Parts: sequence; structure tokens; C-alpha cells
Amino acid sequence: MKNDYAAEPYRIKAVEPIKKTTRDKRETLLENAGYNPFALKSEDVYIDLLTDSGTGAMSDRQWGALMQGDEAYAGSKSFFRLEGVVQHITQYKYFIPTHQGRGAEQVALPYFVKKEGMAFISNMHFDTTRAHVELTGARAIDCVIEECFDTSTYHPFKGNFDLKKLRRIIEERGAENIAGIITTITNNSSGGQPVSLENQMAVRNIADEYNIPLIIDGARHAENAYFIKQREKGYEDESVLNITRKQLALGDIFLMSAKKDGLVNMGGVIAIKDDEALYEYCRTRIVPLEGFPTYGGMSGRDMEAMAVGLEEALDEEYLRHRIDQVRYLGDRLRKAGVPIQYPTGGHAVFVDCKAIAPHIPYHQFPAQSVVNALYLETGVRAVEIGSFLLGRDPDTKENLQSPLEFMRLTIPRRTYTYKHLDVVAEGVVKVYQNRDKLRGLTFTYEPPVLRHFTAKLKPL
Repeated sequence: MKNDYAAEPYRIKAVEPIKKTTRDKRETLLENAGYNPFALKSEDVYIDLLTDSGTGAMSDRQWGALMQGDEAYAGSKSFFRLEGVVQHITQYKYFIPTHQGRGAEQVALPYFVKKEGMAFISNMHFDTTRAHVELTGARAIDCVIEECFDTSTYHPFKGNFDLKKLRRIIEERGAENIAGIITTITNNSSGGQPVSLENQMAVRNIADEYNIPLIIDGARHAENAYFIKQREKGYEDESVLNITRKQLALGDIFLMSAKKDGLVNMGGVIAIKDDEALYEYCRTRIVPLEGFPTYGGMSGRDMEAMAVGLEEALDEEYLRHRIDQVRYLGDRLRKAGVPIQYPTGGHAVFVDCKAIAPHIPYHQFPAQSVVNALYLETGVRAVEIGSFLLGRDPDTKENLQSPLEFMRLTIPRRTYTYKHLDVVAEGVVKVYQNRDKLRGLTFTYEPPVLRHFTAKLKPL
């Protein structure tokens, strides 16, 4: 097994203190939070692996760029600087900024829903994408390869579409009833798993055959391109920028939370290849939903930082270290016998909680139980990616059963050291060793949309 993990390609210039709490204190804090770590105060978290969305550290170049922010309401210089970077990377004609990825989704996705009974097909929809699909009145259908669900077996591109299933769904529902195909790169819900360029090209061909729009959810496009360079034959000598352009050339519209591979704390992207009608639709909707088209929910200083961050995210030394940190944590857990999604993906280690807690049924949220146990053990905050997140069927209102029950250990960019990850690994191993003591949970409060963010629970 390769174990030459890359050293940090940076030196630390500023530090933020973090503190430990006692287990007794954490028990009280977790109970007060309704056994939902989203409700914890960050100051009560020792190592925060809840998400990589906007939680990373910015570079000196980004902090310097902040001072150049033009806060003009309309026609900001910072917008045009960011527009140039987005157009350079994507090769798309049109760009509109948003405050984050879900802002891009709420603006753009309704355009594709022309009538009742339509559906979007994705390799796997993530939570906000699924929610915005359902808010349009459409339905979200996942279409990932079966190898994704065998967490212990190696496959280089577990995020791929199942092409036969994709074609079958289109034929069964009728192409006229498919609002769009959404390619999520990397595929978050499958374990941060990459999608091969060959698979993306095949999906584009199917979309063209049936005249269906192709939407790229590219929050982690740079990580996906790096995996292609490392794992897909024929691309080992390509730059990450060129691979990224080849990926994005396959889409009609590119939606991005820049809080991931934009390396910023806030920001999002709508980029449209050349469809003027779609651009005018989004440009009109952006005003009441996000803000004027040249700021779209962002300050000028944040646009300046994003312009730098989008370029820095394509640096291959940065990406090597980024992927190696995830691999390091995954290797430590596998060595201790903890079941994870293997191989590790781009932004997180996904612990297989269905294997850890088979005695807890899906509607009692086994992964949430493991998440809570980890916080109690070490003060590390992780997040559930399973049936709790998946929610209820929009038609029957029954709890949906996720095929995967994951605890996601999400590593913020340029933030923690390998020693921090040792602490995380030791905590997860202790929880695993005491897995027979884990108990399921039930709701004391359940919101109707994106319930995992604000729900309250109690142990059974």
C-alpha cells in the first residue's frame, strides 16, 4: 500500500486556538443540541469535520486580494475580475455569481422543469440539490454504478453513472419527462468518489441522443480532475486545468458551490456555455433571489478571494496533499479494521455505519448514532450521510432508506495537520471497538425540508 503521504505544500502564518472539553460536558452539550451536532457551538468542538464547505483556510494571496474588493452595487471591478477567471477555466460564455451552491440551484433548476411529472437523473443527488429538485415539483432519481455499494472493494471511479440504468430510466419515463441529467463531480453521497472522463463523455452522448440538458454540479471539479489524472489511462500527462476543461465542455450549465474547490468561505457559480435564453432566465431570477447580476449575493472582497482560490485549487501540489490527507485517515482506519468506503475519495473519509451497527435499523439512523458517539468520545464533529439526510419520500411521506449509511469525516482544506487526523482516527477506532453499545434515535422535532440540519432527536 502506498504510504508516502505528501507534506503540506505551505507554511502556517496564523493560528486559531482550539480547546478540548470533558466527556461529561460533551454529554450535556449533545443532549442540549437534540443529539444533532449541527446545533453545537463551534467553540465546543475540538476538531470540526462536519463539512469542507467554506471551512478551509485562505492563502496569503487570497487575503491580499480581499483588500482590492470593489463594493460597487453594480458593475463592480471585482465581478469582472472573477468573470474572467471563471471563463478562463470553464471556457463558458456566461457567468453569474451566487452566495453559494444552493443559491445557484434555486435560480437555475426551475428553468428545466416544463411540466408536472418531470424528473432529474443524477449519478447521486446531494442534499440541497435533491431539495431544490423537489421544490420545483420534479423528482430526483439516482443512477450510480452498483460497485458504489460494495464499500470494501476497490473501484477507481465509484462515482460513475450506471449507463444501462440511465438509458433504461429515460426509456421508461420518456425523454420528454426528463428535465435534465445532473453529473455530480466528485460524487459526494457515494463517498466523495470520482467520475471518469470516459463515463462523463458517455453520459453526454446519451443526453444528446435524447435531447436532454446536461447540468454539471462541479463543487469539487478540481479534485475529480486530479483523480482522472491519477487513475484514468491516457490522462497521466494532462494538466488538471486541461482535464477540468474537458469535463466542463460536456455540460450545458455548470453549478458550483465555490466554498469547496473555490477555496473561499462564501460564494457560488452559475456558468452557462452558450444558451442565451437560459442566461437571461437566470439573470432575471438572480435579482429577487440573490442580488444584482454583478454581485449575486457576494461582496466584492469575496469575489476577489474566489478569483484567486479557483486558480489555486487547480495546483497539483495542493491537490496531491489534499487527497493524501484523506487517504492517510482512511488508511489508518482500515488498518484498525474500521469499515470505510474504499478507496477514499477527494474530500472525506466515509465510515460504513451499516457495517458497524447492523443492529440499528435505517429509520433509527445508525450513522447518526456513530456521529454522536464520536463527539462524546473525542470532541470531533462529523456528519451523517444516510437515511437521516435522505429524508422522506415526497409523495408517500415515508422514511426513505439510503443504500449507504455513512459517517462523513470531512476534511477542511489547508486547515488540519496529520496529527489532528491521528486524534480523529483514535476516536473512531474507540467507537468501533464499543459498537455493540450504540443505540438508535428517534425524532423529537422533524422539519419538513432538509431535516438533518435542524432536527432534534433522542436516543432510544
